[in-house]
Amino acid sequence: MLPLRTSKMVNTQEIYMHRCIQLAKLGMGYVAPNPMVGAVLVYENCIIGEGYHQQYGGPHAEVNCINSVAEKDKEFISQATLYVSLEPCTHYGKTPPCANLIIENKIPRVIIGCSDLFAHVNGKGIKLLQEAGILVTVGVMENECLELNKKFFTFHQYKRPYIILKWAQSLNGIIGTNTAERLMISNESANRIVHRWRSEESAIMVGSNTVLADNPKLNNRLWSGNQPIRIVLDRDNKIGNSSYVMDGSQKTIIINSHINNEEGNTTYFKINANQDLLKQVMDYAYQHNMQSILVEGGAILLQQFIDHQYWDEARVITNTSLHVAEGVKAPQLSKCNLIKQENILSDIISYYRPINE
Repeated sequence: MLPLRTSKMVNTQEIYMHRCIQLAKLGMGYVAPNPMVGAVLVYENCIIGEGYHQQYGGPHAEVNCINSVAEKDKEFISQATLYVSLEPCTHYGKTPPCANLIIENKIPRVIIGCSDLFAHVNGKGIKLLQEAGILVTVGVMENECLELNKKFFTFHQYKRPYIILKWAQSLNGIIGTNTAERLMISNESANRIVHRWRSEESAIMVGSNTVLADNPKLNNRLWSGNQPIRIVLDRDNKIGNSSYVMDGSQKTIIINSHINNEEGNTTYFKINANQDLLKQVMDYAYQHNMQSILVEGGAILLQQFIDHQYWDEARVITNTSLHVAEGVKAPQLSKCNLIKQENILSDIISYYRPINE
C-alpha cells in the first residue's frame, strides 16, 4: 500500500483525482475512439491499486486498477474508495461494463471526476451504482476531467472529429516562399513536439499543394506511438506515386472529385462538388471513428477551416529570429482566445481556442 503524505490544507479527493488524470494521459494516442480514463483505489488514506485504459479494445481503467491490487490487500477492496476520472460504463462493447465490476467487488464508495456524455452511458453508470447502494460523488476536478477528454466529448456531441489547426510562421507571419524552395521555420525541439502531437491524434490532414511543394512524410518518426492516418485533399488527383504519402507505409485517405477506390493501404474517397467540402471530410472521419484531426496545411486549407468555424484549437509556432521579406502569408484567426504560450529556444508556441457564440 502507498501512504499519502500531505498537508491538511490540501483536498485529498483532488489529489487522488489528479493521480487518475495523470494515469489516464498515459493512454493518449492509444485508446481512441475510447476516452482516456484513470482509476485509483484507496483504503485508509493509502493507494492499494491503480490503473488506466491502455489500449483500445483492452481492459478499462477500473479493471486494471482492481487487478493491480496485491494479494495481501485484496481483503480491503470491499472497504476502499474508488476514484475514477470518468463515469464507469454500463454497456457491453469490446469489454464488459465497469459499473457491474465495481458492484461485484462490493466497493462501497466511488468518486467520479465527470459524467460521460456518451449516449450509451450518460448518467446510467452513476444510477446503477447508486441503486446498488454505493455512495457516489460526482464532479471532483470536473473541469480538468472534461478537458482531458475534450476530443471524445466533441466527437460524440457534435458528430465530428476534434479539429486542431497547426502551422509554423516567421516573425512577420510568413509560412512559405513563393518559389519551390522549402522554408524551414521551426527548430529541432519544436519539430519533435509536432511529432508528439501527431502521435496523439487519429489523423493528420494537408492539401495537395503542400504535398507537391514539400513532399512530407506526415508521420511521427521523431516520436514513439501510433502513426496517424494521413488525409490529403487532392481534388484533381495531382499527387504522383513518387510522393511519400503514396508509399503505403501507413493508412492514407485521398479526398478527390473523381473516384472511390481502395489500393492497399490507400483509400480514395470521392466528394460531391456541390456540397460543403469540409463537412463531407468531417462526416467521413466521424463514420470511420477518427476522433481528432491535426490540420497542418497549407494556408488555403487552414483558412477554410477557420472561415467555416470548423476548428477547436490552433497551435501556432512562431520563429522569433526569422524574418522573411515576402512569401505565403499565414492564416488569420478570428474570434478566438489565446490560452497559453511556451518558449522553445527561438520559437514560441501559441495555443488558441475559438470563442463559441
